[in-house]
Order: sequence, then structure tokens, then C-alpha cells
Amino acid sequence: MRKLNVFGVLIVLAMISCAPKSAPVKSDAGKNAITFMTYNVHHCNPPSKSGVIDVDAIAAVIKRENPDVVALQEIDVNTNRSGKINQAVLLSEKTGYHSFHFSKSIDHDGGDYGIMILSKYPLSDMSTHKLPTDPATGGEPRVLSLAIVTLPNGKKIRVASTHVDFKGATNGKLQVAEINRLLANEKLPVIIGGDFNATEDSEPIRLLDKVFTRTCTNCAFTIPEVAPRKAIDFIAFKPAAAFTVTEHRVVPESYASDHRPVQAVLKIEF
Repeated sequence: MRKLNVFGVLIVLAMISCAPKSAPVKSDAGKNAITFMTYNVHHCNPPSKSGVIDVDAIAAVIKRENPDVVALQEIDVNTNRSGKINQAVLLSEKTGYHSFHFSKSIDHDGGDYGIMILSKYPLSDMSTHKLPTDPATGGEPRVLSLAIVTLPNGKKIRVASTHVDFKGATNGKLQVAEINRLLANEKLPVIIGGDFNATEDSEPIRLLDKVFTRTCTNCAFTIPEVAPRKAIDFIAFKPAAAFTVTEHRVVPESYASDHRPVQAVLKIEF
């Protein structure tokens, strides 16, 4: 009888060990917060490898850091220098982030060059807005890329990507002022990320700060990729009461691009 009992216990234990494991319990954190990254990807050309295009390297950074939404700058679509590949589509495929919006800034080298928004979650109401450039500066035309992201809890946020012209003394002020104007009447909370080509003590960032709240002050440096010396890549949001910054960091990535990515976790307060 004792042998049978032992045998029965062994059978039960075997059945338990072979039973399908339940899925891990999902955290509610993703429903109450959004992780946002901004990343100037240098057309997927690692600075240490002239002429080499490494989309996999950029995709690997995004997958490793696992943001919900990414504002990307310097994206090539079908340019000769990038081998006629569509970097927007490839980044979506390689990261598994199936919602994206590419915004063309200029014609370049037989293709398009611009910025994009990449998202884990559905995007809608996507648009591209030209930003002003003073012709006398010889500056490059720039744009603002906009979309609405719908989070798993059904909440909607307007997200934006931009790349302000490096001739910031004139064009930076013009372009940030236009960004402020374009989003002045937005009813949804807004998160913007971009390469502003301007430091915290500059007039373009002072203009940005009049409307938006940045996720950092005295920000860690973002450029160049090795031994960075200044911060010009920022994430900001409005209204101030819509989010609480629970984390802000510059990702210590020094291979894939000439900028380091910036990532923030924003607790949703609306």
C-alpha cells in the first residue's frame, strides 16, 4: 500500500512538472507610463566605419532599451549612399515596431532624407509640417513629424519628432517658434523628441522651455558618441501636469551613431 502511495505521489508530481506554465504576470507599469526615446541615427552609419550602413546596429539599440515610442532623426529612404534601402521600413521590421511615420525633409542623393516616429503601439493622425528656414543662412529645410499614439489602456498622446537646423542662431529660433505655434492648440498631451542642434543655454531651447517641460536640466551630454561634450538631444512634454518624469538617461551607446540616444520614462497623470 505504501509503495502505491509513493507511486501515486510521483505520478502527481510528474503531471505538475509537465503541465503548461502560465504566462508571466504582466506589470501595470506600461499602462500608467510611457517610455520615450529620441535618437539621431546618422543614417545608420557608424562613425567609426566610413561608408558602412548598419541598420542592425540601430535596431539592436532600440530593442535592447525597449522604449514604447522612438523619435528618430537622419533617416535615409532609397538614397544612393545607403544602397537604395528604405531605412524606415527596415527599422520597423528589424525592431518589430510595426507602427511608424516617416517625414521627408529633403531630396537627397537620389532618394529621401528625413525623420520618423516609430512605435510599439498604433499610430494615427500622422502628419508632416515644414519648418521655416531663413534663405540667407543657406540652412537645410527641416520638418516636424506628428502622430497620435494609442496606449494599451486606450489613452492617446500626441508624439513628435524633429531635427532643428544646426544654424541655430537664426533657423533654430525660427523653427522652435514654429513648433510651439503648431502645437499651441493641441488638446492632447504632447511628447516631443529631437536633435535640436542647440544647448540648454541657447535661445532655441529657451523658446522651447516657454511651452514645454524638458525631462532633464543640466542634461547629460549626447554628442559626440565617444567622450560626449555637449547635450543637444532632448525630450520635452506639455502640459507640465500631464506627466511626471520618473527616469531620464543618456544611453551609453558609442558605436551605432554619432549621437547617443536619450530615453525617459514618463508617468501618465491624466
